[in-house]
Amino acid sequence: MQDKLIIFDTTLRDGEQSPGAAMTKEEKLRIARQLEKLGVDIIEAGFAAASPGDFDAIHSIAGIIKESIVCSLARASENDVRRAGEAIKPARKGRIHTFIATSPIHMENKLRMTPDQVVERAVQAVKWAKEYTDDVEFSAEDAVRSEMDFLVRVFDAVIQAGAKTINVPDTVGYSIPALWGERIKQLIERVPNSDKVIWSTHCHNDLGMAVANSLAAVMNGARQVECTINGLGERAGNASLEEIVMAVKTRKDIFTCDSRVDTTQIVPTSKLVSSITGYPVQPNKAIVGANAFAHESGIHQDGVLKHRETYEIMRAEDVGWNANKLTLGKLSGRNAFRTRLKELGIELDSEDALNAAFARFKELADKKSEIFDEDLQALVSDEIVSEAGENYKLVYLNVCSQTGETPHARITVLDNSVERSAEADGGGPVDASFKAVERIAESGAELLLYSVNNITTGTDAQGEVTVRLSKGGRIVNGQGADTDIVIASAKAYLNALNKLHSKLERAHPQV
Repeated sequence: MQDKLIIFDTTLRDGEQSPGAAMTKEEKLRIARQLEKLGVDIIEAGFAAASPGDFDAIHSIAGIIKESIVCSLARASENDVRRAGEAIKPARKGRIHTFIATSPIHMENKLRMTPDQVVERAVQAVKWAKEYTDDVEFSAEDAVRSEMDFLVRVFDAVIQAGAKTINVPDTVGYSIPALWGERIKQLIERVPNSDKVIWSTHCHNDLGMAVANSLAAVMNGARQVECTINGLGERAGNASLEEIVMAVKTRKDIFTCDSRVDTTQIVPTSKLVSSITGYPVQPNKAIVGANAFAHESGIHQDGVLKHRETYEIMRAEDVGWNANKLTLGKLSGRNAFRTRLKELGIELDSEDALNAAFARFKELADKKSEIFDEDLQALVSDEIVSEAGENYKLVYLNVCSQTGETPHARITVLDNSVERSAEADGGGPVDASFKAVERIAESGAELLLYSVNNITTGTDAQGEVTVRLSKGGRIVNGQGADTDIVIASAKAYLNALNKLHSKLERAHPQV
């Protein structure tokens, strides 16, 4: 009998702290539905006290998720905990995750609190949380640099106060597997009543060892791992859910536990998160990278053809690589389109939105013969009503680019329902298009990133463009998709400008 490994997904909270990855409520709902379909045990839906938008998103997710536990993060303050409690009220199963820093450097320089005050605040936060739910998790922020004796003291106190899960985070990605595993082991051995709680770990990837540290914790008694899809997260990211799940599943000779994750949903979930956040997955990324199951070497190819297990320790089908088959074509009707969107966890909020998306589907079907799930995910993104609204919308784009001539772009954009046109030269067709847009918008934003990825295979594939802009301390990602990469680029730039113009500010926990 194997133990259960609890998968705590924090893509919607910690993952959203990646620069420019802040999501709208509708985007969070799409990902939450897919996470439930994936089979994660806990969805950390956000940080309720961070902003009204985050509170609303958590509250909405709590109302639609039936199988997974819906969790909100809260600092160890009464306002934070009560906001979290109110946010998760609609949940069939809700959790409050409260935390306070326990390392000397954090207590002295950030909190400006004594150790006694930190223990007192931690205990009080758990008691406040218990007023809303019996499922309370406590985290000792920066546990990696905390003194062991003090960690034992804090964890003993919060367990007595009623915490059911104790999370030990490597907040700054400082540890290495051998030391992290030993720290988890010692805590379980030394903390009174340690057998009455679930031990959890939350590792960051600053030194590239988040997954390794997480697995070391599991081998030493942790039975919950906090992770994100694609390893998304601030700085170098978090431990990758897909790598942890498949490591435990593949190496059953080592791990005495397993998760309830439906691994065939891993790749679809990865692609959805990548599409919404604008963070592409590198081709050589484990499990979900495009090359994860590709074999270039002749020796490897020969071996795989003779017997797959000579060079493959997992089947591509087991993580969902062959799940996205051709679904629709140019003759498909509205009902088939609606049904497939629902199967993908996409729910448009009005008939007008469905009609607009269906019209764009028909246009796309005329351009490319094979329409895949990834195409549909990208196609409907423009139609989902966002909190940001649409100040700018592309109407017309003409670009001239030829050998020996300076590329030139002419563009027409709806600017708050008023058509405005501009022209510009540039170093290339995309550069010219962006400069033409700026002559209309005059945003003064700085371009931080321009990235192009194909959504599916083939020369008729849609190109997905990510544009990252920065202005006045705000960083936003814009996405655009089209079979014409220049048009996709213009859409992405306008999408980013719309987010910059949004009146709804996002405030993350560290703000």
